[in-house]
Amino acid sequence: MSEAAARPAAPTAGESGLLMSLDPLLREWLPRQRWFAGKGRPITGFTLDAVTELLPDAALLHLLVRAHQPPADEEGPGDRYQLLIGTAEAAAPHLAPAVIGHITHGPLAGRTAYEALQDPRHSAVLLERLRIPGALGALRFHRGPHGEVPRDLAPRPLTAEQSNSSVVYGDTLIAKLFRRVVPGLNPDLELPLALAREGCDRVPEPVAWFETAGTHHTEPATLGLLQPFLRDAADGWDLALKHVTNQQDFTAQARDLGRATAEVHTALARALPTVTYTRARIEQLAESMTRRLETTAQQVPPLLPYVDGLRSAFEALARLGAEGRTWQAQRVHGDLHLGQFLREPSGTWKLIDFEGEPSRPLAERRLPHPVHRDIAGMLRSFDYASPQSDWSLSCRAAYCSGYAEVSGTDPRTAPVLLRAYETDKAVYESLYEARHRPDWLQVPLTALKRLATH
Repeated sequence: MSEAAARPAAPTAGESGLLMSLDPLLREWLPRQRWFAGKGRPITGFTLDAVTELLPDAALLHLLVRAHQPPADEEGPGDRYQLLIGTAEAAAPHLAPAVIGHITHGPLAGRTAYEALQDPRHSAVLLERLRIPGALGALRFHRGPHGEVPRDLAPRPLTAEQSNSSVVYGDTLIAKLFRRVVPGLNPDLELPLALAREGCDRVPEPVAWFETAGTHHTEPATLGLLQPFLRDAADGWDLALKHVTNQQDFTAQARDLGRATAEVHTALARALPTVTYTRARIEQLAESMTRRLETTAQQVPPLLPYVDGLRSAFEALARLGAEGRTWQAQRVHGDLHLGQFLREPSGTWKLIDFEGEPSRPLAERRLPHPVHRDIAGMLRSFDYASPQSDWSLSCRAAYCSGYAEVSGTDPRTAPVLLRAYETDKAVYESLYEARHRPDWLQVPLTALKRLATH
């Protein structure tokens, strides 16, 4: 579809009028969404960056909305969110849980607004758009080199989500939409495309994707992607918990996970530039880890008794840098844990979700790191499945052995670097658990007590 043929906005609702209609509803609805990053801070207003009409008469709207909250966000003047909103005189009964609210002001007054991804008709429109490369209003759609998008696949939204939203199409494809949108290429698209070019089949290859149109001042922002759906695959976290519950050995699976991780790391090192961490960069890394520790300890008081011991992990890393120790750094997964692996019925492990930690700025998530960052994430994940147990210890050892079999280097031969990354990850976990799952706080605290006396 040509740019001239695109509808940039509903003819009955200009951008200011549309925002007038939706503003009071979004103030109530957005903070209740799991993917909303500004919980606990008041919304002082909205800015509508772009609106694209996907169906006529404002029946289906794609919005890019900035939510203004004090203080200003790291990414710029207000977090920007991607919304797909359907409007109708009345929502169908099965859409009751998706209702945002009844519009009482502005040009859309009298209609009901609802989360469009919950409506199969509207999810089908999104799939049809992903079939057609080209421009539509503020959006740009692309197809992968090997991608095929069949017609008429029945949509099914997934509910177990946090920082994004997903829809499965006919058990064949899965679309992921990034809710909090920042300029730049999202690693969840960038890295799987790079791995596909290297022939690495451990990661599903993107079939299609879409993004914002760039301007003279900003680069395009990734909005979503379409990938093969791994039907009947078992979640690595669920599989590990079943083995723990049934007191079953998991070391064979852990070794295979190590091999799979090494294959992905090796392919990423071939596909994308690598750098060397020398003294200045190692000292900078140690300093940033120390700052996170000290800031987190002020927000999580149970962490305070361990701060001095944990700081020693980062001081030891800085000393190695000062002594001339270097490490190769490359693009990594960035948020690796058992739940990011899926095991197919054949027994093959696939790796998904390369977005990184969504709370961190995109530029930071795209930085190269030693592979030990990912490895530390997996070691922490085994601890989460069965804290401080022989089961966890054996899985950690098997994972590192499997990694060494493929990479040629055992990550345990760099204990100072591995301890620093594992400590940093556990500090991050302590803040997350204190905020969201206080009953789980003891899991990272137990690890931090051990790491403080390592």
